[in-house]
Order: sequence, then structure tokens, then C-alpha cells
Amino acid sequence: MLMFCSLIFSQSSEGYWDNVRTTNETINLSAGKRTVIKSTDLPDGTTEAVFRISILDDNQKLASSLVSLLKSIPDPTGISQGSAGAVYLLSTISGDDKCRYAIFNNEKDALQYQKTGEAKNACFVQNTPINKEAKLLTENSSCVSNSSKNLWIGFESDNWFMKQKIVFELVPWVNEKLSRGWTTAAKKSVLDEIKKLDIISSIAKKNEFAGTMLDLISKKTTYKEFKNLFPEEKQKIFSDLTFVALKETKEDKILSELNRKKSEELFNSGKKEAAITMLENTIASASKSASDYNLLGKYYILTLQYEKALKTLKTAEKIDEYDLGIKLNLAHAYVLTDDFKKAKEIHKRFANQNISADVSWKQQTKDDFTEFEKQGVNSKYFSKILKLLK
Repeated sequence: MLMFCSLIFSQSSEGYWDNVRTTNETINLSAGKRTVIKSTDLPDGTTEAVFRISILDDNQKLASSLVSLLKSIPDPTGISQGSAGAVYLLSTISGDDKCRYAIFNNEKDALQYQKTGEAKNACFVQNTPINKEAKLLTENSSCVSNSSKNLWIGFESDNWFMKQKIVFELVPWVNEKLSRGWTTAAKKSVLDEIKKLDIISSIAKKNEFAGTMLDLISKKTTYKEFKNLFPEEKQKIFSDLTFVALKETKEDKILSELNRKKSEELFNSGKKEAAITMLENTIASASKSASDYNLLGKYYILTLQYEKALKTLKTAEKIDEYDLGIKLNLAHAYVLTDDFKKAKEIHKRFANQNISADVSWKQQTKDDFTEFEKQGVNSKYFSKILKLLK
């Protein structure tokens, strides 16, 4: 009893007694005979299981089920409640009838026991005849492991003449975290998928990112649910959590850079709406980068959405008021919305500066107007701006 109590106290409190998936079997066993029963399926995350065996004659009855007793110790670390519950588990059930029993992880060995009485490969054996028993199977026992989905319990009557009634009850203890199915093997399989993502090659902290992604996925879904997703559903989960993982690993700028590059490829290949949608989604869900707003503003200009361009470029300017590329695109937006006065002010202010180390404001303006005309973007003010810049 002391050993049983100490085992109860040693359990983690991060779980629960599963009072739904219990085993409760009453067996009528003839004198000197053997039989085998199969437990209810053990839930994922089972790390321990408590069982009780009671031998009864026709005049004996059980006062309470094992489940009801365990309710008095819902947290196995509760010593005061636990000790009382453990004592009650072994409360008086008298009688002279006795049996031996053995527990197996597979049906083949259990049936061999039923046939010959040999407990070969049993994970637990009780060779001493008993008329009551209450024990805890821990994860240190081979009876309870990640691969154990059922237990087979073989009984042998120790009676010579009379049949006996055996009541067997088993209740699993489920670790909440492990019940989600995230075993070492499961984690490794998902990590392998994460490491194949395109974004991995651009990340400096690859292992930290992969670990963070795995943690986010394991919190969002069980392994069984994740494993059964369609490829498109998995891809959505990866996409949804990538920015969160990048942000936690302080590499969130990478996603914006990759999306900008991808959107440029889409736009240049003629998929203009897809390129715009990608940038809009990036801005809405992740980035607030001035570069994203600036590129989106340019796309709006090239697709004749001038009012949207103006609003977007004003936002870009608020984020980075020193980026002359944004200033130039903003001047273009003013020209195209017929606000020549504001466009002229910007051009006069920055006409003698460079957009970058190698490109002047004047040259970039000429190049932009040439590109605009090819894309069907025209304004009566283009010639006036070019005269202003001479």
C-alpha cells in the first residue's frame, strides 16, 4: 500500500484521469481455468494506469467503481486526498477465492498464456494467488508506453472446485501535453518538413526558427490532425505561422523582402493583380515596411489606380520621410491626380540630389516617365516636369 501511495504521489499534475476510456469487466471464471480480456483503447498521452482486481462470490458487491474513487484524487500530487483515496482503493473486499494474473502488450502472448499458463513476454506477472489487488503501472513499465494502445490481461483461477467472479477495472492517467501526439518521432517528422520550406535558405537562425515553428504548430493542432491535413492545408498553416516565428526570432524583415521579390516576379510576368494582392496581404498581416508601401504605390500607378497610389505613398512617406524613392513616386502620384503644384514643389526640392549612390533624381524621373508611357500611364504634366529638371 505504501508503495502504491508513493507511486500516486510521484505523478505529474499536468494531466487527468480519463474516466471515459476506462476498462470495467466482470468475468465468471470456472475453477482452474484461464481467460484473457482486452482493455479499452488507451488514449494518446497515457503515461500511467491504475487498475484494481476484486475476486467476489455471489454475496459480495463493490461499494464504488475505481473511477469514482479516483475522483477523490483528481490531482495525483494531492497527498492528503491521495492517501485517503489509496487506502480506500484497498478497502475491505473479503473472500477466500483467489487468482493469478499477467498483463501483456499483445494478444499473441496473452493467448499463449491462456493456453499454457506461461507468462512469456508479460509486462507484469502476479504468480502469487490474490483475492484483491490495486496497482499503478507507470511509464517506466513496459506495460505503458507510446506504442501501447491496448493491454491484454490474463487470469487463472486458483480455485479447485468453485467458479469465481473477477471484477477488473483500469483507468488511464493522461498527460495533457503528450495526449496531443507530439512524440519525439512526430516532432522530427514535422521538423523535416519545416526545413524544406523555401524561406529556410534565407534565414540566419535556421534551427531557432524551425524550433519556434514546431512549437507554434504543436500548440495549434494535434499531430494526428496535422498528419491528416491535405498539402494545401499544411501550406496554409506554414504560411500563417511563418511571420509569427520570424518575429519571435527577430528576423521578420526577411518575409517582407521575400514577398517583395516574389511580387516583382509576378508583376513582371504579367500577373499584376496577384502581385498587388501579395503585397496587400503582406502589409495587412505582417509588414509595415515603407518599402512595401512604396512598391505597392508604384504598382497602383502602373495599373492606373492613382488615388490608391497617392494614399499608399503618403503612408510610406510617414514611415520613412528620408527615402527619396518614396518622394519621387509621391510626386508622380500628385502629377497623375492633377496636383501639379505639389508635384512641382517636390521636384524642385530634390532635383539636384541622388535617389541612390549611382542614380540621380533627374535620371530616375526620365526613366520612370518612359516606363509609364510604355504601360499606358500618361499625363499632360510629364513634359513640364522634364523642362523643370533641365
